[in-house]
Amino acid sequence: MRRVVRRVVRNEGMIQQPDGGSHVQPDAGTYVRIGVVLSTVTMIEVAAFYMPFLRLVLVPLLLGLAAIKFSLVAMYYMHLKFDPRLLAALFAGGLLVAGSLTIALVALFRNL
Repeated sequence: MRRVVRRVVRNEGMIQQPDGGSHVQPDAGTYVRIGVVLSTVTMIEVAAFYMPFLRLVLVPLLLGLAAIKFSLVAMYYMHLKFDPRLLAALFAGGLLVAGSLTIALVALFRNL
């Protein structure tokens, strides 16, 4: 049997397939950097919760930080950054509809 050796080309934190295909994915270093950013944002969220002077803006601040974390996870760990734009648009559109519906229902039934 003949053994085929596959060569991986690294390009600025990305791994390109040896056949020269367009499928590019992040390398391990990119995932570690994203993990560090996610951990840092989580530490900021926990610290903000214990700061009394942030009470008035705490909910919008935490929602904004959660949106940043969600987008990083969706782009890198779910590989949406490397998928066709149509798939990312469908994902974002569904998320927008779900978020809008949630906000509308909370506003509608606030007094119950």
